[in-house]
Amino acid sequence: MVRLAAISAGVAIVALMGGVWYASQPSEGEDKYASCRNTQVAGGSDTIGGPFTLVNSTGETVTNKDVITKPSLIYFGYTFCPDVCPLDTVRNAEAVDLLAEQGNEVTPVFISIDPKRDTPEVVGDFAANLHENMIGLTGSEEQVQAASQAYRTYFRAQPADDEYYLVDHSTFTYLVMPEDGFVEFFRRELTPEQVAERTSCSLDAAS
Repeated sequence: MVRLAAISAGVAIVALMGGVWYASQPSEGEDKYASCRNTQVAGGSDTIGGPFTLVNSTGETVTNKDVITKPSLIYFGYTFCPDVCPLDTVRNAEAVDLLAEQGNEVTPVFISIDPKRDTPEVVGDFAANLHENMIGLTGSEEQVQAASQAYRTYFRAQPADDEYYLVDHSTFTYLVMPEDGFVEFFRRELTPEQVAERTSCSLDAAS
């Protein structure tokens, strides 16, 4: 009787532990990144991101699958931007370095929304000066517009009589995973440390 009771107790413990493990696993369709998110997307996170076709710094046509091979921080801007874009992209580069110190590989990506001035060479030099691993992308006006629409960004060139025009644009940075796509967006007021911390949380959730 004692042995039978012990066996029954052991079975109960195993069953309980199994129930706890099962309850802790994301159910089918559940958002495994939910606990890391500090923002909400109207319509849900699956409404942001998707396929794109652009041109890299060597003039090669690439797709999102070629570019997003690791967790990536994607920013839409332009190289002639006088203040916002340099600050935001430097912040992203610093966050990537902080994540690297933790053993996390994250790729910074810069997508130009000014293809008239941002040739592959120009956007490549801009990215390389910010971070050795940053990928700079441009493309035709149609390609850039399609990528912008996929990530629900906004941009509009201001009227000008010369080539020194400015471009109004949104300033979000997007965390994108190779397997899961868009995960989170970061506002420009966040520090490198905050971006790195929130990104790290999502990387842990993905593993």
